[in-house]
Amino acid sequence: MNRVRIVIVGAGFAGYQAARTLSRTLRDEAEIVLVNPNDYFLYLPLLPDVAAGVLEARRVSVSLTQTLPRVRLVLGEVGSVDFAERRVGWTDPEGRSAGTDYDRLILSVGSVNKLLPIPGVAEHAHGFRGMPEALYLRDHMIRQIELAGAADDPAERAARCTFVVVGAGYTGTEVAAHGVLLTDALARHNAGLRDAPRPRWLLVDIADRVLPELDRRLSDTAHRVLSRRGVDIRTGTSVKEATADGVLLDTGEFVATRSLIWCVGVRPDPLVDDIGQPTAQGRLCVDQYLAVPGHPEVLACGDAAAVPDLTRPGRYTPMTAQHAQRQGRVAGRNVAASLGHGSRRPYKHHDLGFTVDLGGAQAAANPLRVPLSGPLASLVTHGYHLMAMPGNRVRVAADWLIDTALPPQGVQLGLVPSWAVPLDTEAPERPRLPRRAPADR
Repeated sequence: MNRVRIVIVGAGFAGYQAARTLSRTLRDEAEIVLVNPNDYFLYLPLLPDVAAGVLEARRVSVSLTQTLPRVRLVLGEVGSVDFAERRVGWTDPEGRSAGTDYDRLILSVGSVNKLLPIPGVAEHAHGFRGMPEALYLRDHMIRQIELAGAADDPAERAARCTFVVVGAGYTGTEVAAHGVLLTDALARHNAGLRDAPRPRWLLVDIADRVLPELDRRLSDTAHRVLSRRGVDIRTGTSVKEATADGVLLDTGEFVATRSLIWCVGVRPDPLVDDIGQPTAQGRLCVDQYLAVPGHPEVLACGDAAAVPDLTRPGRYTPMTAQHAQRQGRVAGRNVAASLGHGSRRPYKHHDLGFTVDLGGAQAAANPLRVPLSGPLASLVTHGYHLMAMPGNRVRVAADWLIDTALPPQGVQLGLVPSWAVPLDTEAPERPRLPRRAPADR
């Protein structure tokens, strides 16, 4: 007798937790297939540490095969889901098409960079949603400081030492906080920049404050730390146009820069639109049990799902890792319940507070609604991340400890070129590859 086949699409916070819950509950009673473009789970909240050189890339990349031993991993980018035929199709890393039938399906495809119709942004900005983008940004910051140190033209030197981050939410705030520490350290050790002004960072957002989605006290703490480090915070401001030479703000000011970092938010993976099912705010509609209406065998969770927020009637749960992780567990339990293991339960979660890592010994946090700042908040933030990570905890802690004692390594590896991480990509977790390899010289 064939075993029930459960297919999970995506191995982000939601998909990973769903797979782990099912593998522990069902063990070998069902075939669990996880389809994902990469062989690792990416712990997204620590990507700013990777871009700043605090953590190595593999520290925040948790092996799927090693931590999910009862789950069959399939490397592929899912491009089609047929509810009527109960079939999922994908393209593997070598361009071959494949697919499989399913008895149960969990859609946890996550999100991609959110684009706005601003001239030049798609051509000249880079996002911050995947590992390739973080690695590119680290090399790019180091390269700009080195090129600035070798430049004879003061205007060119100033432009290369100017970094503009658009979006003052979680990601943009942490990127700016970590980035300014890195570029300041690099400039201090660069002979060509010792008598020059320190690198300039701008954090731009149309909102009236940084971290507008969080408690005002967290916002004020982040604003104070960034301002103390010299970050120029421009709230109530947006980008009107981007060019190769800089960005034009809606205030009329032109900022000369070679670095435009796009952190304005995320949107659900485009696969959601291709499925052809009802959506809300671009996310796949589900009920309180995470099931797609009319298709009880299909569940969706994470950023791709419009999950009713039972703690705030009439709203949907925010697109955060905290919700995605817990929705993944509930999705796994509800699928297991449909196979006779326990009973299904609705998704309901009260936020336990938030943490914002501001680099160095600074952070803003409100665990259980208790506002914290400074080194204590940093300790709580690092402790939370270590508990939330499904692996690599010792390696991450060791890198953090080393970073407190040693200066950053200003070495660019050149592994990810600019053209490999376009802003308009539908797969930020994978660098774009050339269609044909260049001829040998």
